[in-house]
Amino acid sequence: MGKSLSKRERKAALQRQKRNQHIRLGIAAAGILLLVIAAVISLSAQPSYSVDPTDPQAVALGKQVYDAQCASCHGANLEGEAGWDQPSVDGIIKAPPHDETGHTWHHNNAYLIESIVSGGARLPADAGVSPMPAYENVLSETEIGAVVAYLQSTWPPEILMQQARR
Repeated sequence: MGKSLSKRERKAALQRQKRNQHIRLGIAAAGILLLVIAAVISLSAQPSYSVDPTDPQAVALGKQVYDAQCASCHGANLEGEAGWDQPSVDGIIKAPPHDETGHTWHHNNAYLIESIVSGGARLPADAGVSPMPAYENVLSETEIGAVVAYLQSTWPPEILMQQARR
């Protein structure tokens, strides 16, 4: 009788082991599925900014948005505020030009987009105070990309090529 009980115990132990193995595999599969779903959601939730200075429609939209939102500080002709490159006594950063005479083209597209999205808040405290507003909740992704495309469409080819490498 002891032997029969021992066989039953072994059989039950094997069944528990198989059941536990199936549970672990199910949990692992569910975990992997959740990670894949989270990655897809994360990628689809990230903004997508298209910047194409050769697209006439994007450039036209960018000029329209620039004229309405940016020109009052950065100038109707992208010239920036007078004295933009001089240190300010009050620590306020003046609006720089966005033509080839300024430093806009020294930055890559990601930085330019972040500048528009976050405004002056993106700058470290020791850089000074920028009154530039954040446009994250004002402009669409398409409009932000179009503004950058418009700026780039005004740059000479050699400047555009240098900026593209940044």
